[in-house]
Amino acid sequence: MQIVATSLPEVRIIEPKRFGDERGFFVEMFQAQRYLSIGATEPFVQDNLSRSSKGVLRGLHLQNPNAQSKLVSVLRGRVLDVAVDVRRGSPTFGKSVAVELSEDNGRQLFVPRGFAHGFVVLSDVADFFYKCDNFYSPADEITVRWNDPALAIDWRVAEPTVSARDAGAPLLRNIDRLPVYEG
Repeated sequence: MQIVATSLPEVRIIEPKRFGDERGFFVEMFQAQRYLSIGATEPFVQDNLSRSSKGVLRGLHLQNPNAQSKLVSVLRGRVLDVAVDVRRGSPTFGKSVAVELSEDNGRQLFVPRGFAHGFVVLSDVADFFYKCDNFYSPADEITVRWNDPALAIDWRVAEPTVSARDAGAPLLRNIDRLPVYEG
């Protein structure tokens, strides 16, 4: 696999090696020892799959204090995947990385603890798969407004479809229980 650095040092793009021929392809989606080098030091304990239609935007979500790292990929379709550093005191606080993930490019994104995560679907439909290193905890969930002007994220979709929860989420500056940078 190839590891690609991003403008947020802890967030990594992973390009697993594909072996293909006229029959199709094979790819090793996860192998614990190889992923240690990108910061995936906790064991993954939960896998999630969501299917969404074109223009659906999910995010920006995180958990605190029972945080999760996520290893995300697209099994079908294309999405713009976004990670935002929301750790108070971080030198990159409020900065984001946006990466196109698709079934064609086979890329993965590692989103570490302390980062909000979201994606928008660019294809007609997308199957979005992600591994989490902690269990989902509704009591610890935090949602940051997807279109917070201070974040200035270009989602590449003029009028996305968002849930009521995501549409009514607070701006980053109004959230008290954000994680703290421990760099």
